[in-house]
Amino acid sequence: MGRLAGKRILLGVTGGIAAYKAAELVRLLCTEGAEVQVVVTEAGAAFVTPLTFQALSGRAVRQTLLDAGQENAMGHIELARWADLVLVAPATADCMARLAHGLADDLLSTLCLASEAPLALAPAMNQAMWRHPATCENVRLLAGRGVRLWGPAEGAQACGETGPGRLLEPAVLLERVHALLCPERLAGCRVLITAGATREPIDPVRFLSNRSSGKMGYALAAAFVRAGAEVDLISGPVGLDAPPGVRRVLVETAEQMLAQVRGHVRESQIFVACAAVADYRPAEPAPAKLKKTAERLELALIRNPDILAEVAAADPRPFCVGFAAETEAPAERAEAKRRAKGVDLMAANLVGAASGGFESDENALTLLWEGGRLELPMAPKAALASAMVDAVAGRYHAVRAAGRSAG
Repeated sequence: MGRLAGKRILLGVTGGIAAYKAAELVRLLCTEGAEVQVVVTEAGAAFVTPLTFQALSGRAVRQTLLDAGQENAMGHIELARWADLVLVAPATADCMARLAHGLADDLLSTLCLASEAPLALAPAMNQAMWRHPATCENVRLLAGRGVRLWGPAEGAQACGETGPGRLLEPAVLLERVHALLCPERLAGCRVLITAGATREPIDPVRFLSNRSSGKMGYALAAAFVRAGAEVDLISGPVGLDAPPGVRRVLVETAEQMLAQVRGHVRESQIFVACAAVADYRPAEPAPAKLKKTAERLELALIRNPDILAEVAAADPRPFCVGFAAETEAPAERAEAKRRAKGVDLMAANLVGAASGGFESDENALTLLWEGGRLELPMAPKAALASAMVDAVAGRYHAVRAAGRSAG
C-alpha cells in the first residue's frame, strides 16, 4: 500500500505470551512499505522463533549484542542510527523496568539507549504486574522522558484473569505508527462521511435494511482525523462508538441522511459516501403493525434519493468519493458508476464473498479515478482505511493543484 514506504522501524520483541502478535504486526508494517528490522530478546525467542520474523520481514533477525559478525563496525550503533522509530511490542514489565533505569546489557536495551529515534513501548503483562507500584513508577519515569506508551488494553488475559495489561491489537499499533511517522496531509480540511446502513420502515416494528456494519466508514473517519482533518460523520444505526475527535450525527432513513448531508456539505472540502443507503423504501409504511393473515403480502417500493449523485452534481461541490458494493465484476461496475455520477474517486468493494465485505473486520478495495487505479489488498479495515485516506489526500491535492474548485 506504500504509506510507510521508506520508513525504517526497529521492532523489539520481548518475552511474553503476546509475542505471537508481533508476527502480524511485522506483516502489516511490511505490507505498507516499511523496512522492518526485528530484534528479539532471549526470552522473546522462546515464544516465537527468529525464523518466523525473518520470513515476514525479509531481514535476518538480530539477537546478540556481542555478535562478532556484526560488531566489527559497531553494528549496534549503526542499527540505532538506522531507525526512524524504535517500537517494543510486547514490552514486558522487566523490559520497562530496565529501560526506566538505564540498563543496557543486551542488544535491545542498548539500542533503546543509543538511538535518537522516537521510542514507543506497547506494554503487555499480567494485570497485577501492570498495577504494581514499581511498574507505575517506571511508567511515570518513562513517560516523563518522552517515551510513548501505546496501551495496554483491558480484557481477558492468557493467565485467566481480566484487567489492564493486554497488548494492543496489531492493527491499532499500525495506526499509532501512522500517526507518528506520517504527516497530517489534510490539516485544515473538513471531511463529511456517511456510514452504516439505513433503515426504511415497513411498519412501526419492521424495516428494510442491509448487512452493512459501518466498520469501514468508522475506520475511515478515524483515519481522516489522524490525517489532520475535521470530520463530520452521518451514521445509520450501528453498534459502534464514535471515533475520538469525530462529530457524529445518527439517522435512520435515507431521507434523514440526505437532509443531514445537505446541512453539512457546504462546509466540507471532501465528501465520502461510504454508507450502504437503501435503494428503495416502502411507498406507504403501515401506521400499525402488519398482521400475519394472508399467504402473500405485496410491498410497493419507491426509489430513494441518490445522495452521492446529488452532491457530485452540485456547483460548487466537494471532492467526491463513493463506494460501489458489488457481488460480481466490482471494478468494471464501479468505474461505470464513477463516470455516470461524475465522482472524483470510486472504491470498488466485492461483497458476498468468503472474506471481506459487509460485517467483516477485513476488506479489500480497488480505487478508481480518471486515468488511475490502485489495488488495496485484503487487510484489517483500520489499515485499509489509512491507505485509502492517503490515496484520497493525494488525489484531492492533485485536483486542487489542477485548479478545480473543491468546496
